[in-house]
Amino acid sequence: MPLTDSKVKNAKPKEKEYKLADAHGLYLLVKPNGGKYWRLKYRFGRKEKKLSIGVYPSISLKAARKQQAQAKLSLVEGRDPSESRRMIKVQSSFNQSNTFSSVAAEWFRIKQAGRSQTHRVRTMGILLNHLEPLLAARPIVEISAPELLFTLRKIEEKGAVETAHRARQIFGQIARFSIASGIAERDVSSDLKGALSEPVRGHFAAITDVSGARSLMQAIDVYEGSPEVTSALKLSPLLLARPGELRHMEWSEIDFNNGLWEIPARKMKLRSDHIVPLPSQALSILADLLPFSGRGTYVFPSARGPARPLSENAVRVALRSMGFTNEQMTPHGFRAMGRTMLDEVLGYRVDWIEMQLAHAVRDSNGRAYNRTKYLEQRKAMLQHWADYLQELSKDDVKK
Repeated sequence: MPLTDSKVKNAKPKEKEYKLADAHGLYLLVKPNGGKYWRLKYRFGRKEKKLSIGVYPSISLKAARKQQAQAKLSLVEGRDPSESRRMIKVQSSFNQSNTFSSVAAEWFRIKQAGRSQTHRVRTMGILLNHLEPLLAARPIVEISAPELLFTLRKIEEKGAVETAHRARQIFGQIARFSIASGIAERDVSSDLKGALSEPVRGHFAAITDVSGARSLMQAIDVYEGSPEVTSALKLSPLLLARPGELRHMEWSEIDFNNGLWEIPARKMKLRSDHIVPLPSQALSILADLLPFSGRGTYVFPSARGPARPLSENAVRVALRSMGFTNEQMTPHGFRAMGRTMLDEVLGYRVDWIEMQLAHAVRDSNGRAYNRTKYLEQRKAMLQHWADYLQELSKDDVKK
């Protein structure tokens, strides 16, 4: 006869332990010390086994029957309930040990190793200051989309909308790393697309008209600074490279014979090798710089020592010293200047320009162009651009 709540409650201890049977193998084991323990007897693989369900009254009769039903379902599916419970405990322990903080640390160690120091510092700052205060101790598999959104909203409330978007991206990268590592099964940050406020998009300040470019090139022509800063400043408008790529230029990447700068994928935003043709003016600037930094790794070493590249603010400070404000021109603005004037003034094909800017250019079939695509055309284009800028710096140019 099945047990009742009152019968379980009123079961008294005896000199020896005894059992009170319920149904389908479930029974209550009453110990001489008064302890009451739920057990389930079942057969699996022709062997009789027992499963500990819990202690009464923490586990009520109703709760014990529910666990008994779950165990029976496992048997129907061909799984041993004891083994299923053991795996659940193992998984729980695994989840508890893989907190967001521990997974993020491993992701950072592996995936951020080849990134620039500036990028690494910025990423670590977002982790430590914005994500980890609320998520550090949470098992990454238990972090839900609403919980992540709550964390990101806290960043938004501080007025740091761009940072909130960046934090979502970083969380997504860590989540995908955990999926690849067998820790989690999905990235909840993907559920939050469109949930954050849109940042006010701005552009890097840039001079894109002929008159302004003439004044800029004339100022660069007479600028006096250290050989490294002066050379970096003079190359900035010629090569259309990102400021970080230019600062991290290494002598081993320069092919003087063929007039090429070959940038490895690890340094590029799109993680693809990139080739920059070097016009004669650029080769001359680099040749003049060889006696100063040619024995080291970086073409533009830091004033603090040859082991590190030029400061990210060096060219910016040079522009400020020449009288160009941050609202007028930035180091990144040289790319916009080249992009606009090569198209609107010199009339070059946009896909050649975009390819030289190392943007994600695709052909008519949707395939990404390889690094040598339009190389000869780009060589001619950058040489024309360098010649044009050189002539533009002369007072008699009226174009």
